[in-house]
Amino acid sequence: MSAAIEVNNLVCQYDNQTVVNKISFSVRQGEFFIIIGPNGSGKSTLMNAMAGLAKTVAGEIKVKNQPLTAYTQKNLARTMAIVRQQASVDFPFTVSQVVMMGRAPHQGLLGLEKADDIAAVKEALVFTDLQRLADRRIHQLSGGECQRVFIARAICQDPEIMLLDEPTAALDLAHQTRIMDLMEKLKNEKQKTIIMISHDINLASLYADNLLLLKEGRIIESGAPDKVLTYGVLEPAYGCSLLVDTNPVKSCPRITLVPDSHLEKHK
Repeated sequence: MSAAIEVNNLVCQYDNQTVVNKISFSVRQGEFFIIIGPNGSGKSTLMNAMAGLAKTVAGEIKVKNQPLTAYTQKNLARTMAIVRQQASVDFPFTVSQVVMMGRAPHQGLLGLEKADDIAAVKEALVFTDLQRLADRRIHQLSGGECQRVFIARAICQDPEIMLLDEPTAALDLAHQTRIMDLMEKLKNEKQKTIIMISHDINLASLYADNLLLLKEGRIIESGAPDKVLTYGVLEPAYGCSLLVDTNPVKSCPRITLVPDSHLEKHK
C-alpha cells in the first residue's frame, strides 16, 4: 500500500531550539497511526509541520508522493484536515453552520452553498450521530459533543488524511471511547488515513495500527503496539515506573503506572 505521508530527515526549530530532530517515518494510506511521547517531545510541532503550519529547517515532507511545498493551500485543504485539541468558534453558530465550514475548500470565491455541500453536511452529521443537534448553538454543547462537531467539520471537508491533536483530552471515558470508535469507523468505512496525537497510551494500544514514540524531538521506537509498548522502551522514555502486561479485551499491551509509594513499600 502506498504512503499517505512520508517524512524524511525533518528538522524543526523554535527560537533556535531544535524541537524535531532528523525524524523519518511514513504512514500508509488507510492506516490508524498514533504519535505518543512525554510532554515536550515535539509531537504537536511534528503534526503542525505535516499540516504545513510549522516552518521546517531541513528535511522533506511528502503527501501522496508529492512534496508538501507543491500543494496550494486550497488543494492541501482538500487532501488533509486537522482537528485541534481545543478547537473553538468565536460566534454562536449552529452545529450545521460549523460543519458547513468544512466545505470551504470545495466552494467558489463567494462561498455559496450548493446541493452537494448540503448533502455532505447531512452525511457528516449522520456519521457522527449529531443530526439531532444540527440546530443547536455550538456553545450550548458538552465538550464531547463539541469535539464530535469539529470532527464532523473535518469529515465534511472530505480529506483523505485526518490529523488530530489529542482529540480525547479532557473527555470522560464514555466520550473518549466514542471518539476513538469514530476514528476507527472513519478508517474502516471511509478508508481515511488517521494520524493522531495521544497522551493516553492504553487508548493508543487498543486502536492504533502503528505507533510513533518521540522523546526530545527524536524517534525512540516505531511500529506495532506490541513492539513499541514494552517495559524496556517505555520506562526510559517516560522516566517512571510502570507495568506492562496484556489487555484481556484485545490481547494488546496494557500499561499500568506504579506509584512511588507502592515501590517504597516493597523495597
